[in-house]
Amino acid sequence: MSSDSQRHGQNIGFVGTRFAGTDGVSLEAAKWAQILWDHRHVSHWFAGRLDTDPSISMLREHAWFGHPDILWINERIFGRTTRTTEVTRRVYSIAEHLKRSLYEFVDQFAIDILIVQNALCIPMNLPLGVALTQFIAETGFPTIAHHHDFYWERDRFSVNAIGDFLAMSFPPSLPSIQHVTINSAAQEALSHRLGESSVLVPNVLDFETPPEENDDYISHMREDLGLDPDDIMFLQPTRVVPRKGIEHAISLLAALKNPKCKLVVSHESGDEGDEYLHALHEMAEQQGVSLLMVSDRITEERETTAEGERTYTLGDAYAIADFITYPSIYEGFGNALIEAFYYRKPVLVNRYSIFVKDIEPKDFKVITMNGYLTKDVVAKVQRVINEPEYREQMVQHNFELGRKFYSYGVLRRKLRALITNHTGMDDL
Repeated sequence: MSSDSQRHGQNIGFVGTRFAGTDGVSLEAAKWAQILWDHRHVSHWFAGRLDTDPSISMLREHAWFGHPDILWINERIFGRTTRTTEVTRRVYSIAEHLKRSLYEFVDQFAIDILIVQNALCIPMNLPLGVALTQFIAETGFPTIAHHHDFYWERDRFSVNAIGDFLAMSFPPSLPSIQHVTINSAAQEALSHRLGESSVLVPNVLDFETPPEENDDYISHMREDLGLDPDDIMFLQPTRVVPRKGIEHAISLLAALKNPKCKLVVSHESGDEGDEYLHALHEMAEQQGVSLLMVSDRITEERETTAEGERTYTLGDAYAIADFITYPSIYEGFGNALIEAFYYRKPVLVNRYSIFVKDIEPKDFKVITMNGYLTKDVVAKVQRVINEPEYREQMVQHNFELGRKFYSYGVLRRKLRALITNHTGMDDL
C-alpha cells in the first residue's frame, strides 16, 4: 500500500460482471463509491459492461455474463449433473485470461482494496469467480465481497455440474476476504453452510437528502403515460417477472372497482421471456383493469427521443404515483419498498420472508398481505386513498424510520468498519 494512498485515501477497485444501467447491483455499487469518494477514497471499475469513466475503468468483455463464451459454458453446466472436459478447459482458459486482467487492473490503478460485487456468490460468470478466487488466494489481496444473491437461493442453479467450482469460489473461504450480506437470512446461511462470518449491510437511500419538489418537466408525465388528471396511479416499480406477483396488483385494482384506478408498471420483462407479461395483459382485460406498461418512457435520465417524446426517471414515476404495489413473492432485500418510504408513498407489501425477518420488526406502517388479497386488505387500501391526513401520517412515519435504518449514514458507518479492518486506520 503506497504512502500516497495513506495520505489521500485508498484506491478502491470495484469488480463485477457489469456496472451499467439500473440493476440493483450497479445501483448499490454506485452508492458505495459515492460514500467512499466523500471520504477521499478513489474508485476504479473492472467489469464486462461499464458506463463509468473510461479513465478510471478497465473493460474486459469476458467478465460480462452475457458474453457468448460465458453463455456457451452456462448452457452446459446448469440443468445437468456432469460436464465435458472441454467445458472445464474453457472455464480455466477464460479464468486465466481474467486473472491476468485483474493483475493488470490492480497494477495500473494502484488498487489498495478490492470490492467484489456479486461475482463471488452467484455463478452467472463462472470463470470470473474462479479468476477472482485464484487472484485473491495468490496475493492475499484485501477484499470486501459484497453478496447480493447466493446460488442456493435460486432454483435455476439447483441442478448443476459445477459442485467443485461452487465449493471453491461461491464464495471462497480465504483469510483476506471480508464477506458482506444484505439480509440476515443470507448472513445465517453463509455461516451455516461455510462457517463464514459476514457483516450485514442493508441496501440504502439518501434519506438525508429528501426528493426534490416536482418541477415543470414532470407536470407532463401523467398525460404522457396515458393518465387523466384525476386518475389514481398505482405504481408497480419492478421488472415483469413471476416472482414480483404483479397479478396481485391487478386483483387489487379489480377489487377496488374504481375505473379511475390505473396500474402503471415501470420496467420491462426480465430474462425469463414474455409469457408472464402476456398472462398479465389477459388477466387485466378479463378483470376490467387498466394496465399501462411504460418501460419505454422510463430511462436513467430525462431525455427526449428522436420522435420527440419525453422520457422520465423512475424517481419521477414515484413522485407522481398515488400508491405503490409491491406484492413480491420473494426478494433478496426489497429496494422498491425502501424507495416507497423515501418518496413518501403508501405501499402494499406481500409479506416475503426478508420483509418479515428484517424490515417488518422496525415498525414501518404498510398494508400487508399474506400471499393473497382479503377484503380487509382492500378496505385498508381504500382508506389510504380516501383519507389524505391518514396517508400523510403513514408516509412521514416511514420516511423517518427509513432515515434511521436505511440511510447513507448507516452505510457510512458500515463502510468505515470494513475499510478500517483492512487498513488499520479510521478512513471514513
